[in-house]
Amino acid sequence: MNIAKRFGFYGFGFIIGLLLLFFFLNGKKAGCDYGPDARTLKNIKIKQRVFSAQSLQYLKKNNLDTATISSLLRFGDVNFGESNTKLDSCKIYVIEGTIKEIKMKMRVQNCEKTATITAIELQ
Repeated sequence: MNIAKRFGFYGFGFIIGLLLLFFFLNGKKAGCDYGPDARTLKNIKIKQRVFSAQSLQYLKKNNLDTATISSLLRFGDVNFGESNTKLDSCKIYVIEGTIKEIKMKMRVQNCEKTATITAIELQ
């Protein structure tokens, strides 16, 4: 069997495999969150969110709502340099991002069952 036939058979099988994969995974919320950034944000998103009094006051003062926080958790980046991940009980993460052309920075205390937004600041 020559090399052209081998590539033809391989390509045909590859295309059938892709079609089956798209057929079975169509409509499912399958994702691949393998990076440390994505895993951390996903972990925070699935937990119950609690807002500190300071963060709620800051949101109200700047005419922002909790949807902005959800957007920041979806599209933001974790700044591991400023985060404190060495704690045993509740790790503290700093999340940065641009939402509605506003640069934001948020500090989140990520505990076992809750994620507390302790501070928010605009940059």
